[in-house]
Amino acid sequence: MSVNSVLIVSATRSEARYVPPGSRLLITGIGKVRAATALARELSVGDPVREVINIGTAGALHDHHAGLFLPSAVIEHDISSAALRAMGYEMTDRWELPDGDGTVLASGDTFVADPAHRAVLARSADLVDMEGCAIAHVSAEFGVGCRLVKVVTDSADEGAMQWPELVDAAARRLGQWLAGR
Repeated sequence: MSVNSVLIVSATRSEARYVPPGSRLLITGIGKVRAATALARELSVGDPVREVINIGTAGALHDHHAGLFLPSAVIEHDISSAALRAMGYEMTDRWELPDGDGTVLASGDTFVADPAHRAVLARSADLVDMEGCAIAHVSAEFGVGCRLVKVVTDSADEGAMQWPELVDAAARRLGQWLAGR
């Protein structure tokens, strides 16, 4: 697969700081709406893409999770899927991802820094972010392969507010993973 047919997608420039030179990179902005809009625009009008690789940071929902992860599934945690299905609306709120490591990523527009919210999410996921499900959804709609690569920066609790100080080390790890693939 040529480098140009792979699109590296990141919410922020700080998370993509160490993406290898010459890589095709899209910075979307933070959150599901911005990620979905930017990726859909790029897939609609940009050069053809065979694979989207979403890199970024994540909060750990379990204390034993640290390091780099390739989630096998991503769920959308802040949509009322069950209620909408009960009203007769078909909802996709989970995307399976090939070649993952078994972890489940929960995505939503809520920045998780509350231990009670963390505990609820931990019942169905291992990690939390704010863009992964949008990237997976748009990729699936366009028939493009998708991989998520996340580095844990915090425990999705009050320590999450230290993210700006932790992102550079995570970005280095993401850049190393990209360079080694």
